[in-house]
Amino acid sequence: MANRIAVVQGHPDPAGGNFIEALADAYTEGAGEAGHEVRRIDIGQLDFAPIQSPKEYGSEPPAAIQEAQATLKWADHWVLLYPLWLGAMPGMLKGFLEQVFRPGFGFDLSGRLPTRHLKGKSARIVVTMGMPALAYRLWFRAHSLKSLKRNILKFSGIRPIRTTLFGGMGKRDEESRKRCLERIRQLGKRGR
Repeated sequence: MANRIAVVQGHPDPAGGNFIEALADAYTEGAGEAGHEVRRIDIGQLDFAPIQSPKEYGSEPPAAIQEAQATLKWADHWVLLYPLWLGAMPGMLKGFLEQVFRPGFGFDLSGRLPTRHLKGKSARIVVTMGMPALAYRLWFRAHSLKSLKRNILKFSGIRPIRTTLFGGMGKRDEESRKRCLERIRQLGKRGR
């Protein structure tokens, strides 16, 4: 069964040429080969500023964010890829999510209990990091990843949420990086 997939390439460098972009390309290619419909959002290419006040948070988002919201609503499955910077996602990706998850997009808090608007969607989070992935999971308890999963995606109704972590990136040779790319390409083919 073909899925509609939104790939969010979360590296903020507009020049590209980084490994996160290569992973996003591999996923997109694999998904396309398998017949999935894919739309891509490269946050480094978007024009938006961070939200700086509650009034701004409640207002209409910029055009680039409205387009991203439409893509994310359209998709059955989201793939978010980003490098771990200072133990968390890059600030521009966090700013993007704050822009996207304005009132009424992912959830509504006007009733007694939250209304989750993104039920029926699934997600995969792919994170690269310099430290070993096991150290991030055990020593640092994957705190920023857990926050993204629980406080943003699950809170909006998205499940299941799967994760793929690639650690020790600074020490990986070309062959190891090719294996990472192939693993992600295969996930794309499966639409997972």
